[in-house]
Parts: sequence; C-alpha cells; structure tokens
Amino acid sequence: MDDIGPRPPQLRPGRALAHTPGASGSGSPHRSDSRTPQTPRGGRPSDPDGRPGTTPPVPGWPTSLSLLLGLPALLFTLITWQVVTDGPLIDLDEAASRALVHPDRLSELLADLGNVPVAVPVLALALGYVTWRHRRIGTDRWWLPATSAALLMALVPALVVPLKELTDRPGTPVVPPATGYYPSGHTATAAVAYGAATLLLLPLLDSVPARRALLALCAALGLGTGYGLIRRGYHWPLDVVASWCLCTALLTLLWLFLSRSSRRRSAGTPSSSSDPS
Repeated sequence: MDDIGPRPPQLRPGRALAHTPGASGSGSPHRSDSRTPQTPRGGRPSDPDGRPGTTPPVPGWPTSLSLLLGLPALLFTLITWQVVTDGPLIDLDEAASRALVHPDRLSELLADLGNVPVAVPVLALALGYVTWRHRRIGTDRWWLPATSAALLMALVPALVVPLKELTDRPGTPVVPPATGYYPSGHTATAAVAYGAATLLLLPLLDSVPARRALLALCAALGLGTGYGLIRRGYHWPLDVVASWCLCTALLTLLWLFLSRSSRRRSAGTPSSSSDPS
C-alpha cells in the first residue's frame, strides 16, 4: 500500500484556500475579490453605487447642509403663517419696529444697497469676470456658473411678487399707506446679488484671507441692507428676516449646483494618472 502513510496535505482541484494571499495571474490560490486577509471595512474597494461599506465619504446630506436648507425653509413657513393669520408674532414684530425705527442718512444709504440699480450691476460685473476667467483657462462649460447665477437672480421677483400679493401686508407707520411689504424685495435682491457673486468668486481665490474677506464683505452688505431697511422704516423686521431665510435656501441650492458641476468637470478632465499601468 504505497498511498498509506504521512504526507503533506494536497490541494484539491476546484478549491481555493480562503486565507492564502496571492496576486492575480500568479497561479496561486487567492480570494476572488482581491482583498487582503481580514481587510477592514474602510480599506475595501468602493462599490460604484456608493452602498454601505464603501470608502468614506459615503454620499449623503451632511447635517450642516440640511440645516442650511431645512431650517430657513421652516422659519420662512412659520413667519409667513404668522403674517397671514395675524398671529402673536406680529405683535412682537411691530414692537421691535417701533424700538428700532430711527430714519437718518446712514439708514437711507444702507437701504439703497438693496435697490436693483445698485445690487444687480455688482452681480453683472462678477458674472462677466467669472465668465472671462473660466473661458481663459479653458474650463469646460465655462458659461454655466454665470448663467445659473443670472437665472437665480431672475427667479427672485418671480417668487417675491406672488408672496407680496398673497400676504398683502401693510407697511410701517413711517411709509405711505400701502400693502405688499412681505417679504422684503430689497433684502432678497441684495442677498441673492451679493451672495451669488460671492459664490462665483470664491473658487477663483487662492488665498484664505482673501476668501474670508470676501465672505465678510458679503455678510456686511446683506446685513447692512436689512438693518437700513428696518432702521429707515421701509420694512418690518420680519419682512427682512423672512427674505433672509428664503434667500439662504436659494443660495444653498446654487452652491450645491455649482459644486456638483465643478466636480463633474474635474472628473471629466483627462489626467496621466488615469492611464493603465
């Protein structure tokens, strides 16, 4: 009996050792998914559709992004409901207006920042500069950022005017008797014009201090416009706050669109690292 006796274990045909490492094409048994033994979840190759177990970050809605969209929308809905039903929040709004109204030259100048002849030309200059820069460096779809921002600016009156007619809110005692003051159109014009210009210019700035300065300038223009409108008595405080909420959601959507468009352009740009090794 030649086959009886101790001998080294033999590999059976058609079976693979589950924990035997090996490279593809080497002829040695190896796992079919090319993972190393006991690979942690973070080290596994990413699935193309981003299912659980992929390499972070997993696609989804960050908490900060949900707040930028959900919270302003919720506040805008609450304020609008109070304005339409003449709820208790309106009494607080009127009391705050009486305490804040003090017309002067500074408040007049700040309120003028929300005028269309002032805010829209600023956005137009930013649109022209951004378009020129993208076209100069050969960016794919160089016209898309400026076009999307211009469309958002055109959307402002399409949203604000129907809301003014729906709520039919009267103005403060400082202005002539009229209705249609909610939400503040001047606040919305300033917020979208200066905010969209900032979103377009930020990717073109390489310096962190320059980016912070631009963000600070944008915030100062938006807040200054709202303060001037309230201080001058052109609008109730809730008129301004509601426009800020509405425009925060709109600018967040614009930022999302621009970010995704930029990633798609970057992914479509050929690079030497994509060549097969």
